[in-house]
Amino acid sequence: PQVSWVGRTAAAAREEGLDVVLHDADYASAAGAALLRDDAAGTARLVVDAASGELLGASFVGPGTAELLHSATVAIAGRLTLATLRHAVPSYPTASEIWLRLLDAEPQRA
Repeated sequence: PQVSWVGRTAAAAREEGLDVVLHDADYASAAGAALLRDDAAGTARLVVDAASGELLGASFVGPGTAELLHSATVAIAGRLTLATLRHAVPSYPTASEIWLRLLDAEPQRA
């Protein structure tokens, strides 16, 4: 399977003294990935700053996951929070729906 990532790993962020929260999702939990491919097994992970909710890193493992890398790169370069990313609804049916699963775990911030 493809392996793609951008930004900090959890270990690198912690070495910098950041408190991080990890959001993991099964790649096949995105209906678009499962509908479009029989071999949709894989994982996705977001590394999030616990204090601000800012996306620090993202990794994706599975068939065709490279297509998810651009949106993660833009979010990290733009220093977006997961609260902001909630407003960017992914298209259906595509593998990018995995973002919905990853964002579901983030508590709503006031």
